[in-house]
This record gives sequence, C-alpha cells and structure tokens, in this order.
Amino acid sequence: MMRFLLKRLGGAVVVLALVAVLVFCLTRLASGDPVALLLGDQATVEDIAAARAQYGLDKPLPVQFALWVGELLQGNLGHSLFLQQPVAQALLERAEPTLFLALFAVGIAALVGVPSGMAAAIWRGSAADQAVSSVAMLGASVPSFWLGLILIQLFAVKLGWFPASGYGDPSATLGERLQHLLLPALVLGLLNSALIIRFTRASMLDILGEDYVRTARAKGLSEGTIMVKHVLRNALVPIVTVLGLTMALMIGGTVVTETVFNLPGVGNLVVRAVLRRDYPVIQGTLLVIAAIYVFINLAIDFLYTLVDPRIRLEAQ
Repeated sequence: MMRFLLKRLGGAVVVLALVAVLVFCLTRLASGDPVALLLGDQATVEDIAAARAQYGLDKPLPVQFALWVGELLQGNLGHSLFLQQPVAQALLERAEPTLFLALFAVGIAALVGVPSGMAAAIWRGSAADQAVSSVAMLGASVPSFWLGLILIQLFAVKLGWFPASGYGDPSATLGERLQHLLLPALVLGLLNSALIIRFTRASMLDILGEDYVRTARAKGLSEGTIMVKHVLRNALVPIVTVLGLTMALMIGGTVVTETVFNLPGVGNLVVRAVLRRDYPVIQGTLLVIAAIYVFINLAIDFLYTLVDPRIRLEAQ
C-alpha cells in the first residue's frame, strides 16, 4: 500500500509540473498585455513600463517561470494583478458556490443516472430501455447554457419557484444561498447523468451474463436481491470511476453554467481572469484544478478496495 501511495504521489508531482509548464507557456502565448488592460487607455508608455517592472513582467520568460515556481514551493499561488489580493484568497472566497454546485450536481446525476441505467439493463431491448437510451443521448447533446436558459424561463420567471441568478446577498443565510444553486445543479446533474446512465447500463449488462447470476436465479433468489446484491455490487467499479470523474469535471468545468446563472464561483473567476489576462489567477486556478483531478483519481483508486475487496493496490 505504501509503495503504491508513494508511486502515485510521485506521478502526481510529475503531472502537476507538466501542467505548470503548459499553463505558464499558454498564458504567455495569448495576445494582449495585462498591464495595458490594467492601466487603461490613458496610460503612458512610461507608466506601462513601470507597472511591468513592478509585477516582474519585464523579465525574461524563464526568469518569470522560475520566480513563479519558487512562490509555489513556498505555498504561494501568486498575487492577482486586477483583484489586488493573493490568488489563494480569491479562490477561497469563490470556492463555496462551486463546491456546493458540484456536490449537488453529482448527487442529482447519480440519483437519475444509476437507477435509470439499472432499469435500462434489466429491461434490455424493451420500450423502457429505448426511452432511457434516447434520453441519455439527448442529455449528452443538449448544451448546458440552452438548458439553463430554459429552466430559468420556466421555473424562475414564469413559476417563480427559484432565484434566476446570483448567490444571494452577503447577509443571506447558507440555506438561502444554497437555494440559488438548485437550478444550476439541476442543469449540470441532468446533463451529466447521461454518461452515468450509459456506463451503468453497460456495466450491468456485462454482469448479467455471468454464470453466478444464472446460479443465483436457479437458487430461487428474488430478482431484486440478485440485481442489488450480485449485479450492482459487482458493477460498481466502473460506476464509481465515472462518478469520480464527473465530480472532477464539475469542479473544473462549471464555467458556462456559472456564467449563465451569474454565480460568483471559480468558473466565473477564471472567465474574468482570461478576459483581463490576469496571469497569476489563470495559472494558480488551473494548477489547483489539476491538483483536484489528481486527488480525485487517487481517491477513486482507494474506493475500489471498498467496493470490491478482491482489488489490491500494489505498485507495479
């Protein structure tokens, strides 16, 4: 176990190092000068040169990268050019809506996707199977911004059941803020349930053809017991995988949904940073998202041992 953990941590360090290099290079390749955007049209050449020297943007790129890596090794993600605050503080201030949105959306996706996939597998080839498969294909094809606008128009504007946008006033309670997340979570949950439906259906169909399932039926076990105790339990490994990856995608890929619902989350922060060419925010945020991906993948590996005791984590 310890060898496996050390190997995975070593691989994580390599992945994050590559991400750091790519993110730094790609941000510098983008057109636009962050200092010119920061100072505005009235700034003189001397003002721009002084600001670039102040933020270290006048140094050669290898030197800038080395300085950034030195800050990272000290636990510092950098300092935002436009927000005038540490990147870590900006992320913490915007982490709550993104985290709760991801959790709610994954919960909705699991509640919709797993039972629907099970039903499609149990009644394979039936009208129910065709209906579930069609809905899954539709969910994989619908753009999130379009579904978000439709739900806002229906449930927020016409029915008035939910807030149309925002995350509540600063003085609002946690319950009032979470109410603002129900519609965006529904959008992400319904759309991402499509992949879970397909994985659950495929995994259960593989297990349904095994000999021990036929033996269980021959013993006279009820169909419900067979499906839950024997089929679903042995089909959980790929389902857990797709649920974990969905969670990672939610955290790093809520940009469009947060923009549609005007949520002050990490996705909105990244959009604004890209438009402003705020290099430290872009670099720090993407590096944190990559670290979350790595952590979730590692957590999935450990969950395998709980789902299926036959699996052992060993370093190869």
